[in-house]
Parts: sequence; C-alpha cells; structure tokens
Amino acid sequence: MAGYPKQPEEIFETFTTDFKGIFGEDLMSILLFGSAAGGDYRPGRSDLNFLIVLTDDGIERLDKAFGAVGRWRKRKVAVPLFVTETYVQGSLDVFPIEYLDMQRRHICVYGRDILEDLSFEPEHVRLQCEREIKGKLLLLREGFLDTAGNGRRLKDLIAASLPAFVAIFEALLFLKGREIPATKRAVLESGCALLELDSGVFGELADVREEKSKPPKDRLPALFKAYMREVRKMALIADSWGG
Repeated sequence: MAGYPKQPEEIFETFTTDFKGIFGEDLMSILLFGSAAGGDYRPGRSDLNFLIVLTDDGIERLDKAFGAVGRWRKRKVAVPLFVTETYVQGSLDVFPIEYLDMQRRHICVYGRDILEDLSFEPEHVRLQCEREIKGKLLLLREGFLDTAGNGRRLKDLIAASLPAFVAIFEALLFLKGREIPATKRAVLESGCALLELDSGVFGELADVREEKSKPPKDRLPALFKAYMREVRKMALIADSWGG
C-alpha cells in the first residue's frame, strides 16, 4: 500500500473496494468527513476520517475489518466510525454538534448520503453546547496544570483542543440563525463576534496550531490563560441562553 495520499480522492476507489469486499451488500454508505472534506487537508499531517454505514447484520461482523483498518491506518486513515442508519437517527439528540459538523464538511464516497437531510432540534443543540463548553473548560484547566507551563506541551494542548471549539462555534451560530462560514478561521471570527469574545486570542491560538507563528515561551502561558478566560465567558453565555 502506498504512502500518505496527496489528496483524499486518491484513495476513495481502493478504500471502497476494500470495505465492499468485506461487507458486501451490508455496506450502505461511506462518507468522508472533517478537515479532509472541508478544504483544510494537510497531506501527511491530517487524518482521513470516514463514516461507514452498515446494515444491522453488517455491524455484527466488525471483526472482519481488523486487517483493513490496520492497513489503512498506515496511510493516515483514522479508525472509521462504523454505524447503522438507525443509530444515527436515534442519536441526533445526543450528538447534534458532531452531526452538524459532519453535515457541513463531508463527501459521500459510496452509497446514499445519510447526512444531507438530517435536521436538529435547537434545544438539543443548546444543551450539548453548554455541556461541551463547561466540560472543555475543566479539561483546559487540567491540561494547563499538567503542562507545568512547558511551551511544547502547551502548543500540543492548543492544537488538540481548538478544533472542538470550531464545532461549538458552528453550533452556536446555527442556534442563532447566523450564516456559518466555510473556513475554520472565519468560523472562529464569526463566533467571537456573536458572543463578543476576543477574536485576537482565538486568532493567535489558530496561528499556534497551524504553526504560522512561534510565540516566545513566556507568551504561551499567558495566551493559554486568556484562552481559558474566553471559554469561561462562553460558558456563562451558554448558561444565559438556557430554557
């Protein structure tokens, strides 16, 4: 199997053939989602994320995919999310943020596009936003202390945590009926404008994550503290939107 694909489309045919060979008629759909489907793909660095939709019979045979999953991981393909359509429809109230994000950034590689017609109850979205923001704030505080102020570890924590806030901002924009921009940077800017947050902080965080800037080591702890302050404001705002 060749190395990392330069473009996601390079592997679609072979990937589909592999899983069609394993699951046959029980394979309903394959959908690419995430950064690789939204124009933010970086070869060799971005994972390729797939949603694989199986029948009820197919989902009982996941062990048949051990070998294929292992082979594709060598090409930066994350372990796919294997679901049934019944599972997706029954979990829209639990994971609306994740499905909203998938719906906005996905490519249907094979079969029927089960994401395009999903609809979401605003209160389910609001509740998950509040839960996610407050949970992420606790994790940021824990992670900050765990870094002991080490610059490299702070950069890694920023890189790992920031994408979740892009998805949360998208959900909050959806709740308020605002247009959701196409790029992650623009989502951060629009989300900050909606919530009256400091867009400069999130812009600097994005620069660090994308390695567009190399702030001095003494700047990173201060930046991360500003990050936590802005997320705390988000939590208070989400609280005020409660039913």
